[in-house]
Amino acid sequence: MSLARWLPLAGWLAHYDRHSLGRDLLAAVIVSVMLVPQALAYALLAGLPAQVGLYASMFPLVLYALFGTSSTLAVGPVAIISLMTASAIAGMSGADGAALSTPEMLAAALLLAFLSGAMLIAMGLLRLGVLVNFISHPVISGFMTASGILIIASQLGPITGLSLSGGNLIAMGESLSAGAHELHWPTLTIGLGCLAWLILARRHLKHGLMALRMSESAAGMLCKTTPIIAVIVSSLLAWGLSDPLVQGKSGMALVGAVPGGLPDLSLPSLVSHDWSGLLISALLISVVGFVESLALAQTLAARRRQRIDPDKELIALGVSNMGAGVSGGMPISGGLSRSVVNFDAGAATPLAGAFTAIGILLASLWLTDWLAWLPRATLAAIIIVATTSLIDIAAIKRTFRYSKGDGAALMITLIITLAHGVESGIIVGIAVSLGLYLKRTSQPHSALVGRVPGSEHFRNVERHEVETDPELAILRIDESLYFANARYLEDTVLALMAERPSLKHLVLACQAVNLIDASALESLEVINERLSAAGVKLHLSEVKGPVMDRLKCSELPANLGGDIYLSTFDAWQALSIHGSHCGQSCARDGISQTAAVG
Repeated sequence: MSLARWLPLAGWLAHYDRHSLGRDLLAAVIVSVMLVPQALAYALLAGLPAQVGLYASMFPLVLYALFGTSSTLAVGPVAIISLMTASAIAGMSGADGAALSTPEMLAAALLLAFLSGAMLIAMGLLRLGVLVNFISHPVISGFMTASGILIIASQLGPITGLSLSGGNLIAMGESLSAGAHELHWPTLTIGLGCLAWLILARRHLKHGLMALRMSESAAGMLCKTTPIIAVIVSSLLAWGLSDPLVQGKSGMALVGAVPGGLPDLSLPSLVSHDWSGLLISALLISVVGFVESLALAQTLAARRRQRIDPDKELIALGVSNMGAGVSGGMPISGGLSRSVVNFDAGAATPLAGAFTAIGILLASLWLTDWLAWLPRATLAAIIIVATTSLIDIAAIKRTFRYSKGDGAALMITLIITLAHGVESGIIVGIAVSLGLYLKRTSQPHSALVGRVPGSEHFRNVERHEVETDPELAILRIDESLYFANARYLEDTVLALMAERPSLKHLVLACQAVNLIDASALESLEVINERLSAAGVKLHLSEVKGPVMDRLKCSELPANLGGDIYLSTFDAWQALSIHGSHCGQSCARDGISQTAAVG
């Protein structure tokens, strides 16, 4: 039991059989075919040599198979993390203040993956998986959409043969405009051809294959491998036009020579670079990668009625990233398209990822000579088509329609990301998420309620026809009470007392209160004292059991001017002129009755 807690593999391996092996092998073959061009493309997106993407798709997959809790999540290089990696490395400089050389960029990427992994493991051990809940979905949606736009914009250079630079949309646009006269037509032709093929195949190939009596599942699987066709055809065309090492007569940018085999295993250097400058970038990559991976893993697990443990996923992703850091890779995360393919292909366990790593290894051993002829325009087309799923205009419309505040947070994140880059965007997005939370909870909604005639229900006096009592006010608190809203509650109660000179009893209905911290407790004590001085008794109703347990550790129950009631209706019966005073025996007696609440 203890081994399975830290090594989920031990939990399911005992039940592994031939059927599961067959499913995992089939899924691995399909994902491997799909992952090879993606891995190359995302490495180039990060500004790194193409083989780095292959290295990041080997050892990390094996480690995730050991520690991961999702049977279908496929980890590896992904678009957003690659873009954030490129942004982090671009912000560094060499020892002489110049731009980083290729070996220095590789060292920085390894260190970034290692640091990111270490941070994820630390968060997992400290059980901090819940922290991602503080990043609101609108902020994540805005960041994803903006990142998708940036990724597509960054690929306009490779797909047109133009030199493109800049970490935000403005800089990219200026760079593209300045070099527009150098448009390379052979590159553009191949790039647009691959783009058209991938788009048409995504939209129409499946229905065409099903029209030829192919099963829906088989047609869907075959459609996922269409990038391989683009790779093969464009490589053959490039082979007839140019030399991969000197870029030949056509001037077409190719992947070039890709080292084959396994990378060397070694710890990244903490001395040769200012590694402290990567800490913020590593933390942001950790958070974004985990949020993306967890959402995807939980979505796929729900379809099979499986459970994902967020804290174990933190550790699994952390170990996988550290594995990438010691094996020549780059920061990795769960990939949307390959995970969906893994799921659709029927992957039974995380072992499918380990088999995929073997497939990538075989490709790096036998296919590197052919990969040298692969046009970068083809990889750019693959990235553009894969990235379109990140851009969700419909979500922006839905968010604005539902909540103007959330819509504003989404747009702020989106605009900052586009104008200043991914790191600025996610930092501002997290700050906006926390700001929205504090704003909403620092001014908790409360309502004066009255009794719905002939019932035990109480509703807002401004929304319903209800019974009220001039000597009794029932204030329903619709938020937990903590330091940020304690003073606001004081102001609300004192304003109510000033407006109701005939008031003798105030009941705080606490059915929505899940927490009362020390600051809020002190405010309640102040409220009780001031009401008592004014001849008004403070009562509580519907206090939940865990909250009441905490209150019992204080002096508030003993010093309370009024009583603590099991229900708001009990308080109404006991205190209202409309109430049935003969029912008081079932209404109060303070703490002794509330012990059962919750």
